[in-house]
Amino acid sequence: MSEPDQGGLLDDNALEGFAAQFVRDLRRPPCQLYLISPLDVTGDFPDRLKRALDAGPVAAFQLRVKGMDQHEAARLGEPLLRICADADVAFIVNDDMGLAKRLGADGVHLGQGDGDPREARALLGPTAQIGVTCHASRHLAMEAGEDGADYVAFGAFYPTNTKETHHRPVPAILSWWSTMFEIPSVAIGGITPQNAAPLIAAGADFLAVSNAVWAGDETAAIGAFTDLLAN
Repeated sequence: MSEPDQGGLLDDNALEGFAAQFVRDLRRPPCQLYLISPLDVTGDFPDRLKRALDAGPVAAFQLRVKGMDQHEAARLGEPLLRICADADVAFIVNDDMGLAKRLGADGVHLGQGDGDPREARALLGPTAQIGVTCHASRHLAMEAGEDGADYVAFGAFYPTNTKETHHRPVPAILSWWSTMFEIPSVAIGGITPQNAAPLIAAGADFLAVSNAVWAGDETAAIGAFTDLLAN
């Protein structure tokens, strides 16, 4: 989905030309995996998470639960946080700064309606990792960076059943961002081991994945992503 040019920014056609010349800065770390939970983290999910984290490198895990009170979300999140801590994986809470504070999470991921990074920083402290959903908007991403975000997330790049989406950025937005800004970018939306390569080549710092892992064998899926990211 194209967007209006804001502040002299390139349009999507120009971005594609920009991306054709893109070469990743070798000073940036290689692309890494950012694992997002399914909505249901009850039952044997803690065991599944352990297996996933044992199967290959994962940089961060995001707890994404909806439609429950904070007490129940905290009860479900506490054992998952411990699993991540034992694996040296950053534990991020989706949407809810208060829950992140209550759990002592490593950070929070904010949608456009969930508050701003400055508010999250004041609540969670200087070491918290704060991410912001920026859809397909370079303007929103630059605003997030100016407000102190530690990473920006673009997507959905591919069709996804994980959440309703209305924005479809071109992969070249990742090239532009990587060239212009040091803050990492996260690519999200329908990413699988089969379709992720163009996003890695375009400059994504992280691949955010959920259904591709939890809809089947999590060990095999993490292994497939690991093999892809190693090449």
